[in-house]
Amino acid sequence: MGGDHAPKETVRGSVGAALGLKDITKIILVGDSEILNRELNRCKFKPSKIEICHASEAVAMGESPAQAIRRKKDSSISKAMDLVKSGEADAMVSAGNTGAVLVAAMLKLRPLEGVERPAIAMVMPTQQRPVVLIDVGANTDCSVKLLEQFAIMGSVYSKAILKQSKPVVGLLSIGGEEGKGNEITKEACAALGKIAGLNFKGNVEGHDLFRGETDVVVCDGFVGNVVLKTSESVVHAVQYWMSKEFHKNPMRLLGATLLKGALKAMKRRMDPELYGGAPLLGVNGTCIIAHGASSGRAILNAIRVACESAQNRVDQLIMKEIAKTRAI
Repeated sequence: MGGDHAPKETVRGSVGAALGLKDITKIILVGDSEILNRELNRCKFKPSKIEICHASEAVAMGESPAQAIRRKKDSSISKAMDLVKSGEADAMVSAGNTGAVLVAAMLKLRPLEGVERPAIAMVMPTQQRPVVLIDVGANTDCSVKLLEQFAIMGSVYSKAILKQSKPVVGLLSIGGEEGKGNEITKEACAALGKIAGLNFKGNVEGHDLFRGETDVVVCDGFVGNVVLKTSESVVHAVQYWMSKEFHKNPMRLLGATLLKGALKAMKRRMDPELYGGAPLLGVNGTCIIAHGASSGRAILNAIRVACESAQNRVDQLIMKEIAKTRAI
C-alpha cells in the first residue's frame, strides 16, 4: 500500500514476478483486500500464485515510523513483517515508509547475533561492475564498530548476489590517502585494514564511486543517503539537458535519431530499476526496501532480489562472517 504509485504499480510488478520468476511459489499482497482485488481484476492475468492478506491500516510516508508501528498493529508493513517472522513468507518487499520498515524489522525480526545495527545497502551501476553502497540511510551517526560491520555485510552481499568472488571494499572519504577524513573515518580506515579476509583497499573518494574498481563502498547513512539522492538527481538532470539540447534544432534532432540505439543502451545502463530495491542487511530475515517512486518493473526486480537473497540465505552468511570476526 506504500509508494508514490501504489497499489497499481505494486500489483502490476507482483503479477509480472508471479508470471516471470520461476523460483517463486507464492506472492502475498498485504493491504486493503478490496483495493488489491480491484487492482488484480484490472490486470490481464490473475496468477494463481498470488494471494491477499488483508490489512486494515497503512503507514503514510510522513508518519513517525516508531509511533506508526507501535500504534498501527494492523498496518500492511507490520503484517508483512509478521509473515516473515512466522516463516509464512521467506522475504518481504516494501516501497512504503522506509523508517517504518526499519523499525518493524528491528522489533519483529531483531538484529542478527553480533550485529549492532542493520544497514541499508544499495546496488548502483558503474563504468565496469555494480557497486554496493552501504549504509544509505538507516544510521546517520556511526561508530567505527558499525562501519566495520557494514563492510562485512556489504562484502557478503556482493559475494552472494553479485557473484564477486573477492569483493574489493573501500571506505568513502574526502581523499584516498589513509590520513584523510574525520576522526571516525581515520579510525575506521585503520580498523578495516585489520579484518581478516576482508579485501580492503583503503579510502575512496566520491569520484571513485562510479569507476567500478571497488565492489563495496562503506559510509554512514547520512553521507550514503546524500550520495544516493545526489546521484539520482544528476541522472535526471543529464536526461533533461540532453532532451532539451536535442530539440533545439532539426539537425540535432536528426543526430539524436541516429544515436537512438546508443542513447537507449546508456539509459538502460544507468537505470536503477534494474537492481530492484535496497536490502536491509543485518536482521533475521530478508527485507527489500524499494524506491518510493517504484514502477511495476522496479517492483518485479525488487521481488527478484528478495528471492535471490532468501535462496542464498544472505542473513545466515552475514551472521557467520560477523561471528568469525568476533572470534579473532
